[in-house]
Amino acid sequence: MMKNTIAERVADFIKNFPPFDLLDKDQLLDISKEVKIKYLDKENIIYNINDPLHDQFYMIYKGAVKLKKYINEKLETIDQFDEGDVFGLRPLFAKENYAITSVTEEETILYCIPIEMFNPFIDNNKEVRQYLIESFASNTENPFSNEFQKKLLEDDVKLDFTKDMFEMQPVRLIKNVITTKRASSIKDAAKLMSENNVGSIIIEEKECPIGIITDKDLRLHVATGNYSINDDVSKIMNHPVMCYKKNITIAQAQITMMKHKINQIVVTKDGTPNSKILGVFSEHDIIVMKGTNPSVLMKAIKRSNSTKELKRIREKIMMLLEGYIQQNIPLTHINNIIFELNDATIKRVIERCVEKMDQAPPVKFAWMSLGSQGRKEQLLHTDQDNAIVFENVDDDHLEEVRTYFLALAKKVNKRLKTIGFEYCPSEMMAKNPKYCLSIDEWENQFSAWTRENENDELLLCSVFFDFDITYGDIALISQLTNHVTEITKDNLIFQSKLAACSLRNPSPLGFFRQFLVEQDGEHKDHFDLKKRAIMPVTDAGRILAIHYQIININNTAERFEKLAELMPEDQELFFSCAYASKALLKFRTKHGLRHHNSGRFIALAELSKEEKMKLKRCFKAVSKVQELIKLKFNLKNFI
Repeated sequence: MMKNTIAERVADFIKNFPPFDLLDKDQLLDISKEVKIKYLDKENIIYNINDPLHDQFYMIYKGAVKLKKYINEKLETIDQFDEGDVFGLRPLFAKENYAITSVTEEETILYCIPIEMFNPFIDNNKEVRQYLIESFASNTENPFSNEFQKKLLEDDVKLDFTKDMFEMQPVRLIKNVITTKRASSIKDAAKLMSENNVGSIIIEEKECPIGIITDKDLRLHVATGNYSINDDVSKIMNHPVMCYKKNITIAQAQITMMKHKINQIVVTKDGTPNSKILGVFSEHDIIVMKGTNPSVLMKAIKRSNSTKELKRIREKIMMLLEGYIQQNIPLTHINNIIFELNDATIKRVIERCVEKMDQAPPVKFAWMSLGSQGRKEQLLHTDQDNAIVFENVDDDHLEEVRTYFLALAKKVNKRLKTIGFEYCPSEMMAKNPKYCLSIDEWENQFSAWTRENENDELLLCSVFFDFDITYGDIALISQLTNHVTEITKDNLIFQSKLAACSLRNPSPLGFFRQFLVEQDGEHKDHFDLKKRAIMPVTDAGRILAIHYQIININNTAERFEKLAELMPEDQELFFSCAYASKALLKFRTKHGLRHHNSGRFIALAELSKEEKMKLKRCFKAVSKVQELIKLKFNLKNFI
């Protein structure tokens, strides 16, 4: 009777933490009956480096555990676990002895889970297995055995992304944020953290976050003696603080943390460090909430070693996209995640191609993504639009340097096509000598585009005003951005011409009277969603962003949201345009996935009543913003 009571208490605790939260009540009770409870004093060794593997792994019920390994012949703490964490997973996945030491940091109570009893749960539950593999991989700094690496990659490939959309729910914030001031001592900050049992503290000024300190910072900077506990917190705080708006999803948070190598994110009112703190969450909070699919894909991309692998991963990204669309996930979230995965894919291709070149790049360069990828709007398999900018060199070496980057671009463009990014029909790709230029040449090119141009050429080059860096030296992109901003500022002749080009495709309000369908060719009697609806709203967002000097925001919806902020008098219209741009892109994506194509051409008979109503709402926004552009740029007589 006593044993069952203890088992029920154990089950009641472990059900709140992964991977046990993936099991049902009876399974939890079966496990809990076999769990042994271990009481340890501070600084007790659980296992040492090179010790034979135990027949159990561990979960912390109370207390804390440090993992240590030798770095430069000195035993250093590499990680720390607290209540609810599992560790000591090596016996599950590797045959070698322990590669690290684990030691209690304070009085600790451990749950010891027998491996022989737990193995069936790993074999029969892929999610439990995946969580434990990812936990083992992410919580140690040891190189894996070849067998383990293969096992991890195989599990990545087999993941079915259409089943579990859990990672798309918003992260649950800790709203009772512990804060302190810039002039507070490290000692006082540490006391606050200890009293409130939190792993981080925010340094704030006028309710805005100006820095953050974590347990790790205290270990790295204070415990090592680099700083005194009486020093100001400003000496060791991390800044600027990585901030987001509320409703950031689990998937977005995971990718952000991985990309920026952080484990804490602060949520503020407008998503910047310049507004009020609303809450905070950590890597541990996300692990508790589980959901790892996008981060697993990101890891697979980063360690891929062939174009064939990247193509398989790209197929999984499409499965992920389809699942998100089916679950009606907000397009903003979809865009952010798919963009990061696409961007990482392109970056990995470039990295591998640079390695395959006969020599290192002769000068600094940057790979620019243009068009839909530059705007973070490339969801389906669409054309690749890209370019290269490289450092200036003297005239004697210019063509030699260009030849190198053209050869590199040819490799990259070819591999991107293999993965699924088709060649651009207009040859707007880095392998085209016209778009593989030095920074001076690019500045001259943009200057020429903003001076005397035929409308056809201006229409063609407009896509270049949506450039974004994918790989390389960001300083080159910043210099080009500053140049473009300067030459378009107050250049009303150029702006008017670009505005006129944006009106070439009239609002599709006549769509349902069917006089705007294609009249002939392969797509006769189909509606061209890209030309008649998506391009007009995209072009409108671009010209208004240029006119109002909105820099470093390329995404169409985000451009309109910024415009709504700058011009409250037209706020309703701009928010409608932001909605329309997302709704049209989602509509195209849905139809593209359904028909295994680009989703550009829509058969009228296929549309439901609900779809027609949604499209009409979008078309009204397009019509109204085009009218605004006519007035703004004095194009009243434009036909």
